[in-house]
Order: sequence, then structure tokens, then C-alpha cells
Amino acid sequence: MQTRPLGNTGERVSALGFGCMGLVGWYGERNDAEAAATLLAAVDGGVTHLDTAASYQVGENEKFVGATLGARRKEVFLASKCGLAWKDGKLGIDNSPALIASSCEGEPEAVADRSPRPVLSPSHRPDGAGRGVRGRAREAREGRQGSAHRAVGVQSGNASERRQGSPHRGGSDGVLRVVPWRESAILPACREVGAAFVAYSPLGRGFLAGNFRSLADLPKDDARRNQPRFVDGNVEHNLAIADAVHGLAQRKGAAPAQIALAWVLAQGEDILPIPGTKRRERQAENAASVNVKLSVAELLELTSTIEKLSVKGERYPPAMMNALNG
Repeated sequence: MQTRPLGNTGERVSALGFGCMGLVGWYGERNDAEAAATLLAAVDGGVTHLDTAASYQVGENEKFVGATLGARRKEVFLASKCGLAWKDGKLGIDNSPALIASSCEGEPEAVADRSPRPVLSPSHRPDGAGRGVRGRAREAREGRQGSAHRAVGVQSGNASERRQGSPHRGGSDGVLRVVPWRESAILPACREVGAAFVAYSPLGRGFLAGNFRSLADLPKDDARRNQPRFVDGNVEHNLAIADAVHGLAQRKGAAPAQIALAWVLAQGEDILPIPGTKRRERQAENAASVNVKLSVAELLELTSTIEKLSVKGERYPPAMMNALNG
């Protein structure tokens, strides 16, 4: 597995990481045995960058990842985000130093406390409290004082906040969306301050990989059923983007997921995609994307198609978008 620098942390991690959110729930029926085997297969294949969060399945995801890794925890660089808290059954933003401190205290136990320590990306979202990127990073450093965490990072934030200057003196990772249907608009600003891009959901929740084409293809308890990009009126439009990825994949003799990931990887050495899956065959397919090379003409073809069509629909339902936007 190729490696890339993780921003200005001094760390190098696998070019292709692994997003853990879907391992236990979220995307339909659970199969813990297969999910655990998939995570370990990723590590066996050279993946050294894992991403989870304290809010995923109310902490259950962290515990599952830690229990699965066991003694192999020392082989990976683990990011576990905080800054979202469940209260009265609802998820809301909480970037307070107190929450960050409690996350630092509880996280190592949940993810099997072994060196190297997790990198903490403290805030999923800005909270409307006027903290900005620098303020949230400062609170993250204060919150982790006395803990063994090696670095902090801040997720999201607009271009103006990023250009104020790098807030991450202990290292940084910007967890942003870079995917073949929505490139982050603040990419240039993050590059100015040396922040790495951890590109989450680079396969568009599996849509660009061809895993489903309509809500009818999804399990009834699948969270994607509530996401606006896949509802009637939007999904038909967005299928044109998925079909463009699929068409290029056919010509290249590759899987659509490999084309989507190859496109993301080609956007720069500072971009670290973290596709997730709970099936070993999908992980093997994703891992092989590092060997798929797109020509300049192919990159331009796919990029121009994406820009012309433009994705329809927000990532989450209005109520969740309001909560996540503070």
C-alpha cells in the first residue's frame, strides 16, 4: 500500500484509509463477524489509517473497532472524532473543552489503549458559538491536556477560517468531502495552511460504486433512505454522474468504485480518502484502486461531466443539516 503524509503531523499513513462508521449498523443489517474480518483484512492489506467517532452508534463503533484490533492497535493510526453529543435521543454539536476532555479520557479505553495513540479530530462541525477553526483547535488542545493523544485536528470550517492561519500546532487533518460529485470548495485554503484532506464517503455512500440505484435497492433500516440525494427527483439526476463513473470503469476494465477512488487519489498527495465497507470482497476491490491510473484526458472527462451535471440534494435531511450546522 502506498503512503501519504498526514498534513503537518509528521506522520505517513496509507494512501487509502478505512472509514469505520458502517461496520456496526447504519447501513442495514449487522454482521459483526464479517465486519470484523473486513477491518482486519484492510489492516492485512496495508491500511494504516482508520477513522471512527465517539458519536457513531453512541460509542459502540469505537468499542467494536478497539475490540477487533486488539493487539494490532499499534499497527494503525486511528482518528476518532468528537464534538457531537447525544442528548435526549438527539444528536447535537458540543465543542466544549469539557466534552473534548471526556472524549480523550474515554477514547483510549474504547479503542484498545496501545501506542501509537489516536489522533483526535475534535469537532465534526462548527457550533455557531463564534469559536471558528482556531478557537476550536485551541479548545481541543486545552481539552486534551494531560491525555496521551498525539495530535488534534479540526473538521470543516470555511475558507476564510482556514486562511486565518494554521491552528494546528500539534498537527492537523481536515476531514472534508472530496468525492466525484462534490469537491470541497475550501481545498485551496486548506492547502495554504498545510492541512491534509481526509476525504470521507468518497464513494457517495456506495452510490458511485453502483451498490444501489434507487431506494428500493436498500434495506428498510438503511440510513441512506433518509438522505435527500437518493430520494425521487434527485436520485434520477444523480444517476447520470454514477453512470459516467460506470462508463469510464467499463472502458478501463475496472470497477466503478476503483474509478471513483482513483479520481479522488489523483486530486493531490494531500488527499486521504477513507472509503468504508463491511464486506471483505468490497475492501479488496477498494484497495486495488491505488493501482488504477487515470490519464489526464480521463480525469478531465470525468471532472467536466461532474461539473456540468452537479449533484442534486443535500447530504442529510433538513433536521440533521440544521443540527450539524449549529
